[in-house]
Amino acid sequence: MAKYKVTFKKSVSKDFKSIPNKDVKKILDAIERLTEDPRGEGCKKLSGSEHYRVRQGLYRIIYEIRDQVLIINVVKVAHRSKVYKSL
Repeated sequence: MAKYKVTFKKSVSKDFKSIPNKDVKKILDAIERLTEDPRGEGCKKLSGSEHYRVRQGLYRIIYEIRDQVLIINVVKVAHRSKVYKSL
């Protein structure tokens, strides 16, 4: 299976500023695992949109998968209580 490339929406850098550094490292590790299998264990398609989510502790990573060009575009990273309100 080919490896996907990860891109980030510009607003994701702002999302990371409000997250503690120890959690940021875990989130980035989870994103790196998505390059091997973007629809792997723990992945869930969000209803009503083309976005997927994966959990990392108390945080959620929302992303799009573009299979034609092998790209994963991370759209939002936030605490589970806030992440779905802004989509």
